[in-house]
Amino acid sequence: MGAAFRRFFFLFLLAFGLGGFPPGFFPVLAADVLPGPLAAEVLRVLDGDTIAVRVRIWPGHQVETLVRLKGIDAPELKARCKRERVLAQGARRFLEAHADEGPIWLTDIHLGKYAGRVLARVTMATGADLSAQLMAAGFARAYTGGRRASWCDGASDATGATGVKNARLTP
Repeated sequence: MGAAFRRFFFLFLLAFGLGGFPPGFFPVLAADVLPGPLAAEVLRVLDGDTIAVRVRIWPGHQVETLVRLKGIDAPELKARCKRERVLAQGARRFLEAHADEGPIWLTDIHLGKYAGRVLARVTMATGADLSAQLMAAGFARAYTGGRRASWCDGASDATGATGVKNARLTP
């Protein structure tokens, strides 16, 4: 590196790397919460707990973004075991079937920590909470953070310990 670049980089770090950003420089931080409700339209379903939406943020302005459903853990499509992959396909089909039921409402909206998604409660036009519907159908379980439990151990399903009691395992 040239001396001029090193000097510029040092001055940049000194000015901004030590908390020198002006107030309001980062308008949205991970701790910020947008209470909503914001009206949205489901564009597509990515997996059992993530949807792409177009949300109206104010008159004449819409944003397309990915939303992870808050409060649940759904099986992953790229899982290590067949059981989880089959459950994940069922969860995605469940969401796809409910995505056409009209507009949705986003509330309690946070900036997600992965993949540029936001984390939000999603309510259907009927007033039903989409996360609760997924759990009731057996395609998700409650999740409040931390390490997620395995979906590959089917032994705990008989007792309902995983929160998955009714999901059908047919592809």
